Amino acid sequence: MKAANCYSPAKWIALLGLCFPLVCFAQADDAASKGPERIVWSKAPIAIPLVVGEERLVHFPDSVSIGLPQALTPLLRSQSINGTVYLLAKHSFEPTRVMVRSETDGPMYVLDISAAPGHPEGRSLSDMQILLETPQDAGAADSKYGNRSRPWGYAALTRYAAQQLYAPTRLIPRQSGVIAIPVNGEPVDLVYGAKVEAVPVAAWKVGLQYVTAVKLTNRTQRAVVLDPRELRGSWLAATFQHNRLLPADNEADTTAVYLVSDRPFDVAL
Repeated sequence: MKAANCYSPAKWIALLGLCFPLVCFAQADDAASKGPERIVWSKAPIAIPLVVGEERLVHFPDSVSIGLPQALTPLLRSQSINGTVYLLAKHSFEPTRVMVRSETDGPMYVLDISAAPGHPEGRSLSDMQILLETPQDAGAADSKYGNRSRPWGYAALTRYAAQQLYAPTRLIPRQSGVIAIPVNGEPVDLVYGAKVEAVPVAAWKVGLQYVTAVKLTNRTQRAVVLDPRELRGSWLAATFQHNRLLPADNEADTTAVYLVSDRPFDVAL
């Protein structure tokens, strides 16, 4: 029987103060290296060309809902999930005005969506990422929308995840543009060798990046030293809360790893 639960906020975590150094991984995925087409929302309608039969993703700073004109409903399939709108044209159509509404405190976006047949040797269209304008003067840098256009570093994403899970309520940051993602709290095959059980506990999306907190528990009777090279999946960065686990049923047999990726956890795994 354990004397104390090392997974509790008081003893198990120190808001990254004791974290094993963050490890970044080179991105080797060709599709990911292509990168999205970035457009800053300036209240002017944004043209979204589509290729018939090819799904295109449009990423927004926060969760949105899309309203299609009735005439466009049989021609275009649209789905909005966690700040990403998935568009699939079934037939060609001329540019049509579509409204996209922020579900938080963001603006109303105006899109001009069109679709045309693809060419046999044509290249696929890249994703689109819509950003909000950042005020030029320093005094306006903390305005209502300014901070949502700034990219988050891997360390900031990791720190945010740890604070959301374990900081006192009064210290938990509330950031616009950060979307909580549901996770399946079942064990996953994350660490090679089957010596460590891995269970996702929470995840968030910021722009085109995801950060997932995964609970790690030693299931052997020997101490285990954690190594990021032994993690399955395609990760941009990995940070262990502690890099050494004591044998099973010890107070320090559990820790966490924070994984940053450019796709949802189950896809990156």
